[in-house]
Amino acid sequence: MALLDKHKILETNATLLLVFSFLVVTVGGIVEIAPLFYLDNTIEDVEGVRPYSPLELTGRDIYIREGCYVCHSQMIRPMRDEVERYGHYSLAAESKYDHPFQWGSKRTGPDLARVGGRYSDEWHVDHLIDPQSVVPESVMPKYGFLLDRPIEATYVGELMATHRMVGVPYTDEMLEAAAADFAAQADPDSDYDGLIERYGESAQVRNFDGQAALTEMDALVAYLQVLGTMVDFSTFQPDESR
Repeated sequence: MALLDKHKILETNATLLLVFSFLVVTVGGIVEIAPLFYLDNTIEDVEGVRPYSPLELTGRDIYIREGCYVCHSQMIRPMRDEVERYGHYSLAAESKYDHPFQWGSKRTGPDLARVGGRYSDEWHVDHLIDPQSVVPESVMPKYGFLLDRPIEATYVGELMATHRMVGVPYTDEMLEAAAADFAAQADPDSDYDGLIERYGESAQVRNFDGQAALTEMDALVAYLQVLGTMVDFSTFQPDESR
């Protein structure tokens, strides 16, 4: 009772309550933040994770512009039901080049962290044109207009340079080749060896929307098809020492 009587003093004195609340938040903050200053890296480096290619990065911007993140998260939590449905839980390293990241648990539609390679390009195009044609219960709006929007690499170099300013390790060579890599990824008849050399085998090269013109649909499908494909989870072993 004596302890409760003392607590009553805090509840009835706004100034004391503010002071003690500040102290509690300060101690909690120090406990959580201070250890980070003694770590060389707060994110475990994972083999295979790379910056997005110019076309994938453009597709990601279209994904954000169209509000896809409102209904689809990109974060599989380490819970049995999520892992069994979506695949291996998400790693922090998979999002280290995302600005902004697409974490969350708001799922009007399924999580997309592992959607890359699960469906064909044709399925994605059909789904974006008319979602209900492949998922009858879907409430997703139609995005067929993306097929009618040609895109060019006019500003993709500047876009990549902006991401480099916030820590994405795009090299000078990547920036110089941005326009060429942008076009090459959607053209299997092009000379795309340089693209593969710069971004690795996970940079998929093909005509994503099946049309002659390079469109916003190509970019969005290229982005969707790379999600969750950079890390080989059949060989991945977490660093238990961290």
